[in-house]
Amino acid sequence: GIKTTDILSDLKMCARVAYCVDIDKSVIIGNFEKRGWIAVSQDDDWHFYWASTQTCRNLFAVDSGYRMNDFQMINHFSNHYELTRKDLMVKNMKRYRRDLEREGHPLAEKNEMGRYLYLDFIPTTFILPADYNMFVEEYRKNPQSTWIMKPCGKSQGAGIFLINKLSKLKKWSRESRTVFNPNLVKESYVISRYIDNPLLMGGRKFDLRLYVLVTSFRPLKAYLFRHGFCRFCTVKYDDSVNEIDNMYVHLTNVSIQKHGEEYNNIHGGKLTVQNLKLFLETTRGKGPTEKLFNEISWLIVHSLKAVAPVMVSDRHCFECYGYDIIIDDNLKPWLIEVNASPSLSSTTVSDRIMKYKLINDIINLVLPPDGVPDVKWNKIPSQDELGGFELLLDEELASQNDSSSSGSRKNNKWK
Repeated sequence: GIKTTDILSDLKMCARVAYCVDIDKSVIIGNFEKRGWIAVSQDDDWHFYWASTQTCRNLFAVDSGYRMNDFQMINHFSNHYELTRKDLMVKNMKRYRRDLEREGHPLAEKNEMGRYLYLDFIPTTFILPADYNMFVEEYRKNPQSTWIMKPCGKSQGAGIFLINKLSKLKKWSRESRTVFNPNLVKESYVISRYIDNPLLMGGRKFDLRLYVLVTSFRPLKAYLFRHGFCRFCTVKYDDSVNEIDNMYVHLTNVSIQKHGEEYNNIHGGKLTVQNLKLFLETTRGKGPTEKLFNEISWLIVHSLKAVAPVMVSDRHCFECYGYDIIIDDNLKPWLIEVNASPSLSSTTVSDRIMKYKLINDIINLVLPPDGVPDVKWNKIPSQDELGGFELLLDEELASQNDSSSSGSRKNNKWK
């Protein structure tokens, strides 16, 4: 007989949804067209808007006076930057730890060195110029260490450099007087302890790009896409002083690596998370690999919990964040940054297939069963709608489970 899901998917196809998009990416538009949606302009009545962060900022600006209807959805939260600006992510994380500490929460426990036992997944970071003196104090404790400087508001590896001497920072601050002159603050930077013992594959450094979908911040509802990937440097890792300025050795951003002589256009310097798991199970064993991936989920959940109190949890919004994670040689994951508009350009065929699926699964997850946006929907999708996503946390489901005392272990893990 005909399965109910088939009937539902046919109904979805009939639902005439009007979409608006200001990012010309085939993986997005292809998904909308396949559903039989109709393209309209921003000034028309639209149901679903896939917008750039700039468009969202304008739309949500207080003076725009724009009010969304119950049948409208957009792909960013108005203050997504609380997580995606490097300085704000760090501030929110520090506040989250302090709040838990004040409550005497076991999660805020520290070891005898004063390091957090469970919430130590962001490298030691300072915001310049504000934390300059604190940074110098930390630097002097361990003058052998390397630090990485990043402009807070830029992406794709722009403006990043490494320092291993205080004199280099002083020289930089002299040359960019505007940064350290309080009357002319152009841009703040974050300076983080560089992870100088990264896990290597084939002698090369890599990071993980994982996609995390948040459909609500209060209650928190978050999903992890299974098909993340590793991005590799094209040049073998070398932490010697003479290579400190060679970004092909240190930065995994494809926007940088694709200019390198060694860049491979066929696989684009990428490897699937599944293949990484296989590699780690073979080289490090099943147990440690499982522990690592549990810690990655843990880190994502707590980075979201850290920003949840300050987020404008608008029911019209959802967001797909791009998490960048570096694994060190002890199989410890470090959260490096979170992107609000993870690149949807496809560098390879498999990349295009994966991103097309990502968008398709996001749409299935954020829309109610009839396929038409509706803010009154409780945002609890059926198991069938998850596609390539797995549930990381749904606080609403977790509290329902608790009250009916049949709390599933999966959700209790995040308490």
